[in-house]
Formats: sequence, C-alpha cells, structure tokens
Amino acid sequence: MTITPTELPPLSDESVDRIEEAVFAQIAEERNAGKARSATARRRTRRRGWLTAGGIAAAFLVGVLVTPAILNATGSLSSGSSGSAASAPYDASSGAKPLTGAAKDLAQTSEGATSGAAGGSAPAANAPRDVIRTGSATVQVDDVRKAADALAALAKKHGGFVESQQIGSAQAPVPTDGGIAPPATGDGWVTLRVPAADLDAVMDALRTQGTVLATSVSTNDVTTATTDLRAQIDSLTASVTRLTQLMSQATSVADLLTAETALTDRQTQLQSAQQQLKDLESQVAMSSVQVTLVREAPAAADPAGFGDGLAAGWKGLIISLNALVIALGFLLPWLALALVVALIVWAIVRARRTRRDRPVVAESARADDMS
Repeated sequence: MTITPTELPPLSDESVDRIEEAVFAQIAEERNAGKARSATARRRTRRRGWLTAGGIAAAFLVGVLVTPAILNATGSLSSGSSGSAASAPYDASSGAKPLTGAAKDLAQTSEGATSGAAGGSAPAANAPRDVIRTGSATVQVDDVRKAADALAALAKKHGGFVESQQIGSAQAPVPTDGGIAPPATGDGWVTLRVPAADLDAVMDALRTQGTVLATSVSTNDVTTATTDLRAQIDSLTASVTRLTQLMSQATSVADLLTAETALTDRQTQLQSAQQQLKDLESQVAMSSVQVTLVREAPAAADPAGFGDGLAAGWKGLIISLNALVIALGFLLPWLALALVVALIVWAIVRARRTRRDRPVVAESARADDMS
C-alpha cells in the first residue's frame, strides 16, 4: 500500500525543534572542522617558511665562515706546490690556466712589492737618529700680549714661526706629538716651531721675556718608523715603475685592467707613506715649543709713610662704603617685604581688638541710658 504525502503523519513542535537542533549542530561541527583544517594548514605553511628562511641563513653563515678558510687553504696549496705550477701563477678568472707574459710579471711584481714593503730594514748602527724634541715652559710676564709678540719675534729670529696662539684664555693647548702639556692656568699661550738645533737657545732666551716658572724638554726617537717608511717608499716606487711598464706591454684587456688596479693601489700606498714620512721629518727638523704666559700678581700694599698710609686708608674707606652700599641694596627688598608683612599683621590685630571692644562699648552705653 502506497502512502501519499497527504497521508504522512503530522510532526509535533518538539520533533521539529529536535530536527533543527540536529541540523544546526551538524553544520556547526562541519564549520569548526573546516576552521581547524585551515588553521592547521596555515601553521604548516608558516613552519615551512621559517624552516626555509633558517636553512638559507644557515647556508649563508656557513658560506661566510668556510669560504675564507677554503680560499686560504687553496692559496697555501698553490704557493707550496712544485714543478711548473709553482713557477707560473694561476689566473683565478680563467680557471686552471697559468698566467703568462705581462700578467705573470704583474703577479711577481705585486708579490715582490708587498713583501718588500712589509719587511722593511733595520737602521744602521752609525746612522744619524731621527729624534723629535719638544719643549714647554710657563713664564710669568707683566703684559701677556707684549710677551706673545716678543716670542713671535724670537721664533722668527731663529728661523721659526708661530704655529698657534691664544690670548685671554685659561685653556692651554694639548700637545699632539707626545710632549708634556703646559699648565692649564694662565692668561694665554703661544706655540712656536723652531729648528731643532736652536731649541736649547730658544728655551734659554725665554728668561729674557719674564720669570720662568717651569720648563721641560721631551724627546721621542722615531728612527725605526722613518727607516721603515723610507724602505716602503723605495719598494712601492719600484713597484709603480714596473707596473707602468707592464701596462704598456699588456696583450689583453684582462691584463690591462689587472695592472691598472694594482697600479692604483700601489700609488695610494705610496702617497700615504710619503705623507707620513713628511710629517715625521717635519717634526724632527722643527721642534715645538709651547709657552704658557701667566700674568704677574699685583703687589700688596706696603705703606712707607704718612702719604702712603693716607692713600691706603682712603682706598679702604672707599672699599668699605662700596661694601655698605652693596649690603644695603641687598637688604632693601627684604626690609620692604618685612614692612608689608608687619602692616598686614598690625591691621589684623587692630581689627580683632575693635570687634572685641564693641560689646563693651555697647553695654556701657546701655548702662548710661538706664541711669
């Protein structure tokens, strides 16, 4: 027997609610399951990204740490190998082919210049020494500016010059060549550059400028440094000359570029060494003298008669009057403030007394009226 739709039994409200709750619960479960799967997929994606970045960073770090060691080991093996490979340097840009012609000469010239510049040479036992001498003094003078002009004339007389000076300041210069710094007190300072042979004469002549309070002379032997710089300059000069010749003999663009790069590097090193040697030779030839000029303290009053005593008494009176005026000016604002406070207190006391006396006056008036 077939049951038609119209013959289906009716559903109660409770049945409908149970069906809806079941459907909604199933939808919620499917939705939560989808969210969980999406979150898991995102976590896996992030984990893969972090692992990939960590692997790249680790590979980069290993390359930075290991590559120099491998290159050094390779260079050591190449320099220590025997046979024909030891006599012909290799060109890194062309694989295992040995350099020939101008490129080979370039490599040998560069190695020779580097080893010569690094080795240096010891100064001979009987060779003259390169010594930097520096003097400093503190001189007490009457007039600082006149003394500074006299020191400039003294330096010019001995073939020197004034390197720097400052008048009217208590800041003393700081020596840059290892000398002793002059005292920080004073009214000015002058730095002179004089020939090293005349340093002692200039230091003695300072006594004619005023009262010499302190003097010092320091020495610094730079013979080893100048000898090394001269050897380095000779080696670099020879290297520059040879590289210039190799540039004209280059048979390829690669050899020409290599020679030009090496020549630029050698010229830079040569100029730096020449400048350093020039500075040291200048300090050896011309000594530095730093003079601090201190103004003489005024003489104390020493009355020798009635007139001197009267003058000293008058000065004392003026000083006392000035002190009195200053004290009065200092106390005047405080006195004015105290006067204002006293007036306020007096007004308050008077007002209270007046209020207290009013009932007494009123009672006295009523008593008079009653009588």
